[in-house]
Amino acid sequence: MKNNNLKKQFLFATAMLMFAVSCTDLNISPTDSVFAGDSSGSFTGVTNPGAALNDLYNGIYGQIGNQANLFALNEVTTDELVVPTRGTDWGDNGVWRDLHAHNWSPIHSQVLDTWNALNQTIFNAGLIIDSRSAAAPQVVAEAKFLRAFAMFWVMDMYGQVPTRTPDEGPSVNPTVLSRAEAFAQVDKDLTEALAALPTTSSAGDTKRASKATANYLLAKLYLNKHIYLGNASADAADMTKVVNFVDAITADGFGLKTGYFDIFKPENNSETIWYAETGVGNRMWDGLHYFQGTPGNTGGGWNGFSTLADFYDKFEGSASSNALGSGQEERRGYVPSDGSHFGVGFGFLFGQQYNAQGVALTDRAGAPLVFTKDFPGLVGNNERHGIRMIKYHPENGEFANHEIVFRYADAYLMKAEAILRGGTSGETALGMVNNLRSVRSATALSSITEQSMLDERGRELYKEFWRRNDLIRFGKYADAWGLKEASEPFRALFPIPSTALLSNPNLTQNTGY
Repeated sequence: MKNNNLKKQFLFATAMLMFAVSCTDLNISPTDSVFAGDSSGSFTGVTNPGAALNDLYNGIYGQIGNQANLFALNEVTTDELVVPTRGTDWGDNGVWRDLHAHNWSPIHSQVLDTWNALNQTIFNAGLIIDSRSAAAPQVVAEAKFLRAFAMFWVMDMYGQVPTRTPDEGPSVNPTVLSRAEAFAQVDKDLTEALAALPTTSSAGDTKRASKATANYLLAKLYLNKHIYLGNASADAADMTKVVNFVDAITADGFGLKTGYFDIFKPENNSETIWYAETGVGNRMWDGLHYFQGTPGNTGGGWNGFSTLADFYDKFEGSASSNALGSGQEERRGYVPSDGSHFGVGFGFLFGQQYNAQGVALTDRAGAPLVFTKDFPGLVGNNERHGIRMIKYHPENGEFANHEIVFRYADAYLMKAEAILRGGTSGETALGMVNNLRSVRSATALSSITEQSMLDERGRELYKEFWRRNDLIRFGKYADAWGLKEASEPFRALFPIPSTALLSNPNLTQNTGY
């Protein structure tokens, strides 16, 4: 499944580019920044705004649940995740290797697919927001939040955002917002949405937009403002805004939860600000071995996604074992050897793996299934190379429909970072980080620096979409790490897909591509 689909995506993207270059009478796909609409360019409103809003949520949920595209561009391109080729498995025409090594190009299939999906979300949200759709105030507010969510990612990842009004037909080239203009639009949508969004606590319906989701995204927006506007450092006033946005989330009843891996069960808890109703199978099975099956998935895992030794070593505990009693902090998890939890561990799966009877597993060739720290390279790997990571555990549902998108601990660390960067608060960055570490059964830090703040975010938020964003903000994204040489600074933005450039001359390719 994983190999064939990705090969088809790559070949389709390549074929589309070749077709566009060779033809003068170009018939552009509606997903290439030319959004579908009435051929006359007239628009009279969405017939059922509530149903359209549900479709909008479902589309975003699908993007979040995917192991490729939005997730991969923000995680596999970092020091946190790597998808090494194992024999011929996970080769996929090099799409995974190119992401990790920062070798992607404007025809990379996942760069294109992510661009198309997010931009289509922006356009569809605008149809609901338009006054001719006569949507209820809360429906409009939720659509504005979802438009802001999609536009945030396009701005963050590509640096420019094509926009089209409902009345502009396919013959009109979409207007392009600069990064600063997109920032202002996201800010405007979220600020306007706040008034009509419901106040939802952790006991409420957290799969829909609320005041807390808007405040979270505003905090993320302003924490990164200096990056988006090209300023050398964060403004203290903006950092104080981050503090205030997070305080508003706390006032709605959200807070840190004890029991780290319990947070990722498919149920309400004080940490879950917003979750997507989408299967979490990709978050567990993409790294588990073929023989690590459970009653609800006897076919086992897909044996792909892994982490790097340096990232594993950021956590407290033995460098050579993650068995119970190895001195590890709670967030690093453990590997059970007694058959408990279907034999599947939590967090980082390192060393010998076991089945549900406590019997040591082997790989398909009969060698002990011992997950190792190191790889020979991005290619030439066997079934056992690489530490695996899971947060969503199969004992809570092998394909449960509950993936966290916004989490309180992230907001909490955003506030601590904002204080470190000059924001005003009665709390201190060190005090906040150590409070979180105490909740997670980790040793207190004696001081806090930008590096230790980045490391703490990595320990808390691995596999939650934010590692690329964090590395860029802390100036580390271009650094060398396992299986990746130092890369050019322009890689902080992805390229505008080639087909999008051909379809819309208002777009310009990002520097370096």
